[in-house]
Amino acid sequence: MCGCGTERAVIVHNRYMFRLQYRPDAALVLLEESYAAEIYAIVNHDREYLAEWLPWVDVTHSPADIVVFIRRSLEQLARNEGFHAGILYDGQVRGTVGLKTIDWSNRKVEIGYWLAAGYQGKGLMTDACRAIVDYAFREWRLHRIEIRVAVGNRRSAAIPERLGFALEGTHRQAQRLRERWLDMQVFGLLAEHWKP
Repeated sequence: MCGCGTERAVIVHNRYMFRLQYRPDAALVLLEESYAAEIYAIVNHDREYLAEWLPWVDVTHSPADIVVFIRRSLEQLARNEGFHAGILYDGQVRGTVGLKTIDWSNRKVEIGYWLAAGYQGKGLMTDACRAIVDYAFREWRLHRIEIRVAVGNRRSAAIPERLGFALEGTHRQAQRLRERWLDMQVFGLLAEHWKP
């Protein structure tokens, strides 16, 4: 469902294309190699902002690194293990949201996301995650979705809180970032508690 009313998000997909229009000014689009330079420009521009919480930023040095990520995400989609999408706002990619590998045996998945600094505070990421959660529960009939957020990353933690996820605990020193270890909060949501 779209965060802007009662209308259903528009989903267009076939084996060559995926587009989920989740609000009038924003859509999720399947990542393709043609987006690599655009995504890298955002990462490079917001490098210090993003690197505060995301370990992959320090090993992303060129559009070619983004191409590698996109190819892996397309392979993931081909294996029916989830996908990563670009957040298209006013015709340009402003960040990404994606599903880590789906655990089909237990019907669960983890969502990851990031957004350009200049596009924070517009509800773009909350609405994108709402659309992904709804899609995962409705289309794939998943049972559980998780979001993991570093302790102290209040902007990121606000998203699962807004969407009705429960804070289930904290994994101590679960992620290494530069020369420090981050504690990670685990937020979980069950299909039966989802209110689209």
